[in-house]
Amino acid sequence: MTVLANFLTDLTESSVIIVTVATVLVSIIAGYLLSRWTAARKGEHAAKRADELVADARQRADNVRKEAELKAKEEIFKQRERFEKETQETRSEMRGLERRLSKREDNLDRKADLIGKKERFLEQQETRLSKRDSELAGQQKELSTLIENEKETLRRISGMSREEAQAVLLDRLEKELVHEQAEIIQRVTEETKEIADGKARELIAGSIQRLAADHTVEHVVSTIDIPNDEMKGRIIGREGRNIRAFERATGVDVIVDDTPGVVVVSGFDSVRREIARCAMEHLIVDGRIHPTRIEEVVEEAQKEIEGIIRETGKQTILEVDLRGVHQKEVELLGRLRYRTSYGQNVLRHSVEVAFLTSMLASELGLDPVIGKRCGLLHDIGKAVDHEVEGGHPAIGADLARRYEEKPVVINAIAGHHGDVEPETIYTVLVMAADAISASRPGARRETLEKYIKRLERLEGIANSFPGVDKAYAIQAGREVRVIVNSGKITDKESAKICRDIAKEIENELTYPGEVKVTLIRETRFTDFAR
Repeated sequence: MTVLANFLTDLTESSVIIVTVATVLVSIIAGYLLSRWTAARKGEHAAKRADELVADARQRADNVRKEAELKAKEEIFKQRERFEKETQETRSEMRGLERRLSKREDNLDRKADLIGKKERFLEQQETRLSKRDSELAGQQKELSTLIENEKETLRRISGMSREEAQAVLLDRLEKELVHEQAEIIQRVTEETKEIADGKARELIAGSIQRLAADHTVEHVVSTIDIPNDEMKGRIIGREGRNIRAFERATGVDVIVDDTPGVVVVSGFDSVRREIARCAMEHLIVDGRIHPTRIEEVVEEAQKEIEGIIRETGKQTILEVDLRGVHQKEVELLGRLRYRTSYGQNVLRHSVEVAFLTSMLASELGLDPVIGKRCGLLHDIGKAVDHEVEGGHPAIGADLARRYEEKPVVINAIAGHHGDVEPETIYTVLVMAADAISASRPGARRETLEKYIKRLERLEGIANSFPGVDKAYAIQAGREVRVIVNSGKITDKESAKICRDIAKEIENELTYPGEVKVTLIRETRFTDFAR
């Protein structure tokens, strides 16, 4: 039993092993088969996928090929169109060139025909001229023969020889030439005088227009504002001691009247008057007014004004751009700042004369620097004419000699009013510039009023004639421009009216030089193009 049991047990274990092995073998075979089947399936799937990819690639390649073919066809079409267009343009240009060449050939043919005609005409003219020359030569020979015959006949009739007849003719010609020469000289002299007068007027007018200077008008009194009427009493002082001390220190008169808020300083010397004005203003501001303080303030004001004078002289020299002016002359020029003549500031007048003289000298080809120096210093004597006896031209000339100015400058200063004979052209130019500056409209009060009245009177005389529409006084009253109504006044009447206006101005007005009357008659037509 035991053996059987063991046998069975062994048999069972062997069976289990065999079954197990068989199972493993079956599993291996099944796995192998399954893997083969799976591999076959994958191979079929891969082949199918590969076929699909190949087909898709072929489809894409076909599409790319077709697109390339389309693009190539389009590019070929475009190239063909461009080529055809360029060919057409080239053909058009060629046709245009052919037309131009054809026209040019036609023009050349016409020109060749014209040249041929001209050549034939010139040949005919040459032939005609040759014939005429021959005829003229024959006529000249005949005339020479006739003249000789006439001379011989005249000699026989007159009984004079050839030399005697020639002397008579020359004497007669000489007398006629002397008379004609006198007429020519007179005519040329008159024309030269007119031209010179015109050039002089243009020169002076141009110089006046190029220089526009300001003019200031001053008086012989200075007005000083005071804060209240109490200050008047302090200025007068006890029993008038302050005002007497002030007048004694400054050399001017102080006028304290009933006029509210002002004190008047009066003096003929403009520099002393300016010192007094400055000192009075300082005293009023300071408030301490007594004789000792007055002397101190006047001394300070004098130093202040002297500084202003020196600075003004330096600025004037810089303004006119001069070199080598003596320091004393600079100070004297600065003093002219406070000097007036007929209401015209002498310093500004001197600067203006300097520029005018320089311009006139330049126009005449002279040295403008010398002209400017003569003009600036011409009234320097007015800076001290209150202190020195004599006229300002002589005083100025003495000062110029003292400060070693050139003789041409000294003569210009001494002779700008005609006191001495002009030795150079610069003296004449200074005289002209001085007259221009003094007579400029607005330079002096009296001149301005007379100038305005004269202009108004000139225009009034012209406007008083019938047929005159407008009248204008121009060129500082040297010319009257009259415009007449062309519908009322004829050309002949215009000449008469112009002459009548000139005669009326001569009878009614007094003026230096002459007044030109210009009458204008014109007809205007206006239309519009739309």
